[in-house]
Amino acid sequence: MLELIPRRERIDLLIAWLALSIAFAFVLRDSPVVYPFLPGDSFTAFLVVFAISLVTAGIGFALHELAHKFAAMKFGYWAEFRKENLMLLIAVALAALVGVVFAAPGATVIYGNTTKAENGKISAAGPLTNLILCIVFATILLFSGGITSPAGFGGLIGIVGLQVNGMIAAFNMLPVSVLDGRKILAWNPGVFTIMIVAGFGIVIAPYYHLLSSALF
Repeated sequence: MLELIPRRERIDLLIAWLALSIAFAFVLRDSPVVYPFLPGDSFTAFLVVFAISLVTAGIGFALHELAHKFAAMKFGYWAEFRKENLMLLIAVALAALVGVVFAAPGATVIYGNTTKAENGKISAAGPLTNLILCIVFATILLFSGGITSPAGFGGLIGIVGLQVNGMIAAFNMLPVSVLDGRKILAWNPGVFTIMIVAGFGIVIAPYYHLLSSALF
């Protein structure tokens, strides 16, 4: 499989993975969902979240793009990920200054004229992969002590992985510009509705739990 990913594409994926991990670390460091379970020292806390983000955001981002690539190849097209240096800088700067991750580090370029259905299915492969990863990380979280009190490193990986992949799925499902959501909506509104509700539901659920706990 590695031979299907050229050296330039591997380098682009690696750089984007590192940049997005830094961006997510800035945001998740202060997250009310994650913060209670981090070390007290702020620098150590950032290093811990960055290390976890390398695994969670890295896996989520890389598999998202590779899902697009191999879905396109299944339909007979060649595809490669290409990073966008300006968007990577913007992602890190916004995360550090504003606390928002604009996760658009580049795109998987498909060579060939796809049909609407093919384009929709190729686009759906990315966020669907993140939703599946949410199940994986939720399982890790549950086996590490539960959602309300995750224990140790495994719990942090579970809760960060769940949030990060939910964010990636939800963001990419927005039906605007070149994001996946617009192409999925054009192909199948039903699939679009299910996926965007699932993505934003995963992102919002932990905050709903915190709000409910505070009110009741």
